[in-house]
Amino acid sequence: MNKSSIYGLTFDQLEAWLLPHGYKTFWAQKLWNWLYRERVADFDAMTDMKPECLALLKEHFVMHTLTEHIKQESADGTVKFLFKLTDGNLIETVMMRHKFGLSVCVTTQVGCNIGCSFCASGLLKKTRDLTSGEIVEQIMNVQRALDEAGNGEKVSHIVVMGIGEPFDNFTNLMDFLNVVMNQKGLEIAGRHITVSTSGLADKIYEFTDSKVPVNLAISLHAPNNELRTQIMKINKAIPLEKLMDAVDYYLENTNRRITFEYILLKDVNDRPQDALELAELIGHKKQYVNLIPYNPVDEHGQYQRSTPDAIMAFYDTLKKKGLNCVVRQEHGTDIDAACGQLRSKQIQKAQ
Repeated sequence: MNKSSIYGLTFDQLEAWLLPHGYKTFWAQKLWNWLYRERVADFDAMTDMKPECLALLKEHFVMHTLTEHIKQESADGTVKFLFKLTDGNLIETVMMRHKFGLSVCVTTQVGCNIGCSFCASGLLKKTRDLTSGEIVEQIMNVQRALDEAGNGEKVSHIVVMGIGEPFDNFTNLMDFLNVVMNQKGLEIAGRHITVSTSGLADKIYEFTDSKVPVNLAISLHAPNNELRTQIMKINKAIPLEKLMDAVDYYLENTNRRITFEYILLKDVNDRPQDALELAELIGHKKQYVNLIPYNPVDEHGQYQRSTPDAIMAFYDTLKKKGLNCVVRQEHGTDIDAACGQLRSKQIQKAQ
């Protein structure tokens, strides 16, 4: 029998699983506390659980489906983990230090099929979705590393922006959010969690209707269909008109803002006319624009990082048009900073 990760169960699912085995809510609460408050690494460390209950759990579940393969630490405090899954696949997770706390960027898929032409994550096609347990375990492994350091630090923010398209793994994503937000567990506030999508419009509607109180980011990267299709093949299937209709639905039905992410590529999408067109596209929405200096990827040599002058000119144009924007602070530039870069390099070495 293939055992699944105990972290893949939401509290309600855990409670429902235990009940037919004779263990009521009280035992689900005790188990949840051991998992997320005490953060033990082994079932046997749950000292006040009944031995027969622990035996049942060990028969059906495991606590470790990720093992640390490589750990890189940047001079700025960023830590990148390359985890190996039980099937041998590799995924990346990154912890970043900010003035406001510790943020962890999690991966939702093994590889990516979205096909953004500038992205290292898409160099390796999607193999499979991660289970909700494998996504939660990324947070748990980072938090245990912090616990072991003994400085009392805690993961405070989560960005779902690692390898893969989160909305292409929607059910497992939603279970993950349910687990990490649970007030009797990790208790990470929804306002401190951001999910990024390349623009799966139907899932934006579903995400809106779920009313889960977390932030949404859209990987936009171009102000018109022609250019966006050129650098993001998903735009051919879901053009900007469909995407913006979904964005409007989200804004009309939530009290939350959207962040538009825009990677600046030299002489591709960073020209003054691109900034003006972007302001025309989203300016009336009065949302937030995150300008991202490009991290060059060896396999995508056709793209270079925009010059500092071009970046600031783009920023200034948006500001003058009344948009709230910022140039993203870089983290871990000395440790394969591009998402998916460390994974692709390790797989290439093994071939």
